[in-house]
Amino acid sequence: MEWRDEGLVIGVKRHGESAVILELMTRAHGRHMGLVRGGAGRALRSVLQPGNSVEAQWRARIEQHLGSFAVEPVRSRAARLIDRAFALHGVGHLCALLRLLPERDPHGELFDMAEVIADRLDSLDLAPALMARFELALLAALGFGLDLERCALTGATADLAFVSPKTGRAVARAAGAPWRDRLLPYPAFLRLAAPTPADSGELAAAFRLTGHFLERNVFGPRGLAAPKARALYVAAAATS
Repeated sequence: MEWRDEGLVIGVKRHGESAVILELMTRAHGRHMGLVRGGAGRALRSVLQPGNSVEAQWRARIEQHLGSFAVEPVRSRAARLIDRAFALHGVGHLCALLRLLPERDPHGELFDMAEVIADRLDSLDLAPALMARFELALLAALGFGLDLERCALTGATADLAFVSPKTGRAVARAAGAPWRDRLLPYPAFLRLAAPTPADSGELAAAFRLTGHFLERNVFGPRGLAAPKARALYVAAAATS
């Protein structure tokens, strides 16, 4: 078995004296692991940093085996981000989110979104808004997508301002007003087709929305705590 693909480095674990087990999010082959011989050495150590992109060739005798990777650098981001705490929290959070996906399950759209975020992790203006949108997309990919196209009460598609924490369905401003204290805010920037920056209040509301459904549908049922990197990233975004 053999294939080549683009990959975003999301994890590296030492294996023996000089090898590592590399975890990539790839475009066509999903989240995938493989052994990199010599990966712990100086030549590859800087390449195999979370947040970097590589061209990977995977080989194994049969598909079910761990297999091995040969990698070539494509885009190195880690050196640019290493002295920026906000960006490092973002790398950790993005990698933790991608690890929630089933292994070897392709998600080309999520891969593309993750690459865009990785390129902009040092941007306080746009990265947090992109990350919130990514969390919504991840929920959908895991089978827990929210119904945000029309009001659950009236069917209206305009002025959607809330989301039900029970059903994950949008609610229009006027229809939801009597229950606004029980509903989650639906920030305006999440309703736009094109990614746009958001202020600290909108970001806090967006991460509260996605965090509620991640905890209820993903972290909780798996017996996982929300990654510390998420809390650090959300806090940094709120004060940016």
